[in-house]
Amino acid sequence: MLHFALNSICAPAMGYRDFIALAQDTGCGGVEFRNDLQRPVFGDDSGAAAGEFCRKAGLTIHALAELRAFNRCTDETLDQARDLARLAVACGAQAIALIPDNSTAGPQRSSEQADLHHALGRLKPLLDDHGLTGLIEPLGFQSSSLRRKSDAVHAIRELDAADTFQLVHDTFHHHLAGEEELFPHETGIVHISGVTDPTIDRSSMRDAHRALVDGNDRLGTVNQLIGLQKGGFKGPVSFEPFAPQVHAFTDPEAALSRSIHFITTELAARQPDADAMN
Repeated sequence: MLHFALNSICAPAMGYRDFIALAQDTGCGGVEFRNDLQRPVFGDDSGAAAGEFCRKAGLTIHALAELRAFNRCTDETLDQARDLARLAVACGAQAIALIPDNSTAGPQRSSEQADLHHALGRLKPLLDDHGLTGLIEPLGFQSSSLRRKSDAVHAIRELDAADTFQLVHDTFHHHLAGEEELFPHETGIVHISGVTDPTIDRSSMRDAHRALVDGNDRLGTVNQLIGLQKGGFKGPVSFEPFAPQVHAFTDPEAALSRSIHFITTELAARQPDADAMN
């Protein structure tokens, strides 16, 4: 049985308390909150108050997102990381999300692995001091400075930092990057979305195309989940749709429930021994 969660991009206009109710109503056991929705993460509430509200609702806060361009790791980046870590501790989140620079104006590829190694080395003591995991999310876009999970895994292993850093396996970015290896043991959370538009090619896919997963999904999301489960992944699977049509749903509970039903039905049909691996 999958452990579903919701990223707050599922309903970006929804206050966090209503969003927690949405997670409960869809049978999800956890949530992720974002700091890029043009408002304070928890509205007028403190992190501690929000964390208590989540705990009383029986939900886990898997992560706070996001620390952008973490792999450039300036002093300002560290200050931002420290602020996000403090909020994560206050609300009881397990991790913070680390997003690489996604600008074509960034340094050349030859320096990217060195930048990544340097950034992780600077972030590790901060995360360890706060008791948090850093969730590294490679972005599959051509403009991304960190496209492949294998590069992140290599840096983590070089630093002997597997106790501090884990991967985000995002089914959209995995598809864009064209990476075959899944790294289930290094993965802390999976982000799922589906691209259903039949008219766009892979190189033209963008966040706005990321809808909910259904039978028209072109990313192979269900196949990726099967592979991750077979490899031993047992962590949360969090919905992260950026498509405007998803954000406009008048009944997001019904839409999310349909997608959850589709995924679980497909997994049961195509992987009948899935329960035995959980």
